Amino acid sequence: MADLLLEKFLRYVQIDTQSDENSTSFPSTDQQKTLLSLLLQELQAMGVPQAAMDEHGYVMARIPSNLSKPAPALGFIAHVDTSPDMSGKDVHPQFVENYDGKDIVLNADKHIVLGVDEFPELKQYVGQTLITTDGTTLLGADDKAGVAEIMTAVEHILQHPEIPHGDLCIAFTPDEEIGRGVDFFDVKKLGAAYAYTVDGGQIGELEYENFNAASAKIFVQGKNIHPGYAKNKMVNALHVAKEFDALLPPAERPEHTQDYEGFFHLVHCSGEVEKAQLHYIVRDHNRSKFEHRKQVIEQCAHYLNTRYGKGTVSVELKDQYYNMREQVEPHYHIVQNAIAAMERVGVQPLIHPIRGGTDGARLSFMGLPCPNLFAGGHNFHGKYEFIPVASMHKAVEVLLQLVNIYAGE
Repeated sequence: MADLLLEKFLRYVQIDTQSDENSTSFPSTDQQKTLLSLLLQELQAMGVPQAAMDEHGYVMARIPSNLSKPAPALGFIAHVDTSPDMSGKDVHPQFVENYDGKDIVLNADKHIVLGVDEFPELKQYVGQTLITTDGTTLLGADDKAGVAEIMTAVEHILQHPEIPHGDLCIAFTPDEEIGRGVDFFDVKKLGAAYAYTVDGGQIGELEYENFNAASAKIFVQGKNIHPGYAKNKMVNALHVAKEFDALLPPAERPEHTQDYEGFFHLVHCSGEVEKAQLHYIVRDHNRSKFEHRKQVIEQCAHYLNTRYGKGTVSVELKDQYYNMREQVEPHYHIVQNAIAAMERVGVQPLIHPIRGGTDGARLSFMGLPCPNLFAGGHNFHGKYEFIPVASMHKAVEVLLQLVNIYAGE
């Protein structure tokens, strides 16, 4: 099973599947369908009796129960796209065998080093085999590790028909990284009573609460007057945009927050004297604080409009997802089952809130309670991404234990 898992993972990361938030298509990029089509072919080749891809690119599969008694249908879900934050093309994974606890040179020519001082979590994996990037791309363990782990668990179950299981429902989605992963997802078609996204970080992570999330686009309309005649006439959109950002509390940025603390995160700015645009993501675990943060955005715009004139600043706010906790807690046994599955294979559960979101957050509000399980990686979305091979193996073992638990074993 170990060689099978690595073979799948290394094959999947070779396929460039970056999503694109500026695209109007779904999936947002055609290359995502390349991997989705491959997964469908592999599921069919394994002998999964029900596997198909719909017009939106969702791959769904079902392995019918082999039990003589009723059992809840169990779902496993992962996304195929990688983050737009860094290239996922021409990925060259590097193996660090028997890791010695020291800095890892990812790319000597470019002087890119995965350093222990900056990433002390490396020390947890002394003696293990790590897979890193070559410093020029992300790795893609978010979430191709989750995809490979689910596929490996499915293949193991099919190769061992003696393993008791209820209905097993598998889904692979596009565009999770840009918040659109389940825009057209058919929960009823999947058919699961409960599901788990395999999209978390380090070994042991178990998450059933996440940020409430919104995007905020700020549009600034300036007045471009010849600088020689601009006095009392020019409104420089770039300066107004700077003022807007300065009105937001600097201590409430991602680099200064942790745990349950929310933030305003400026992710893009562009413009010129005539027009400028700012793009923020707004996050908070507490729903009332989340709503207040959106009000702060509106208040900043109102203040600048009173200063520079009506219509100078306009705001486009869009809610993206909400905290899954309120949907999962009424079914808390699914969290307890995940804890039990981890403990059975010697993994210490690490339960904490996601400082982000997953497809599971939105699915939980669509009637499918869906906590998030670890896939095993670290430092997602960038060149310092790495994953311990042993953590991937344990993720597969946890999935197989969940199958046993839901079968009543």
